[in-house]
Amino acid sequence: MRRILVIGCCGAGKSVFSRKLGEKLGLPVVPLDRLFWLPGWRERPREEFDALLEKELARSRWIIDGNYGRTLARRLESADTVIFLRCSRLRCLAGVLLRRLRYSGRNRPELDPGCPEKIDLPFLRFIWNYERVTAPKMEECLAARPPECRLIRLFSRREAEDFLKTL
Repeated sequence: MRRILVIGCCGAGKSVFSRKLGEKLGLPVVPLDRLFWLPGWRERPREEFDALLEKELARSRWIIDGNYGRTLARRLESADTVIFLRCSRLRCLAGVLLRRLRYSGRNRPELDPGCPEKIDLPFLRFIWNYERVTAPKMEECLAARPPECRLIRLFSRREAEDFLKTL
């Protein structure tokens, strides 16, 4: 595993898992949120985001953490492994609420300054509907991945921790 995608619902623990995985394997972690968001939660222009992503994909070793379904097919072309965190809806909601408490008014480590932690109703709706709306689209994209790209599905934080222990 040298080029790993970590995907899953918000609050599933992708960023923490990616950091731990990066430490275990000695791989740099690239949070897509850092490439996508500008200070003040402004979206980076698409062309600029795509160029930054291509620069990261050109590297020989990485862990890329984040969903961004529009670019998933492109990332799959470069990945040798995908880890899909499929935690329950309640676990994800709890994860974002705990994260909000932990980073209230401050930035998470995977975001650049100017993007303090926040939660709003559309974000909570996205999490609530993830398994019904977004996960099937992700699975469809994963089904079309190159045959040499390994897929690992982890359904709980316990499974994720156990997986890290096996490395």
